[in-house]
Amino acid sequence: MLTDTERLTARWHETVTAARQDAPAGAADPDPAPYAARLLGAWAEPQRRYHTTLHLAVVLDHVDTLAAYAADPAAVRLAAWFHDAVYRPDRSENEERSAALAERALAELGVSPARTAEVARLVRLTVTHDPAPGDTNGEVLCDADLAVLAGGPDAYAAYVAAVREEYSFVPEHLFKEGRAAVLRQLLDLPRLYRTPYGTAHWEAVARRNLTAELATL
Repeated sequence: MLTDTERLTARWHETVTAARQDAPAGAADPDPAPYAARLLGAWAEPQRRYHTTLHLAVVLDHVDTLAAYAADPAAVRLAAWFHDAVYRPDRSENEERSAALAERALAELGVSPARTAEVARLVRLTVTHDPAPGDTNGEVLCDADLAVLAGGPDAYAAYVAAVREEYSFVPEHLFKEGRAAVLRQLLDLPRLYRTPYGTAHWEAVARRNLTAELATL
């Protein structure tokens, strides 16, 4: 039986292979394995409690569910791998640094410049989770990343606890203020989910969860 790391590594190889299909003739074709190891090492850093390899695996699963809605599923899957590859809970530039990492790594891996640019754009989009109308790749990535908000009571409680643990260095009153601001920002979006699947299956549950959590802060 494969370990979680082995399963994720296999998924990474499949994604890179698919993403290289439109690469220019003569493009570099290095072994994806060292890149998988470095990415998985980053996702397993000790400061992480929610943004872990489990989160990565869950987002990838949700991308699989939503892939038919994306114009470029390979780009979305790569963006899922990189969207929190750089993560320090006390920093504000995580998405930008993650996007820059994607630009460097994917160029080395032989992914086309156009797809590399799309992956970096998608990673940066996770700052707001507010894709423009018709941005199907952005809709799929953002829906997959926010699907955790629509979990059942136990799963949502575990998510909230993991986020709090990740920000354990923040005093309680400041954490509550910041968390409430995030929840209000999400609730103020006209729609949390943009894909038909997300709208039908996750929207109402997520809004109930967010509203209930906000009432406790």
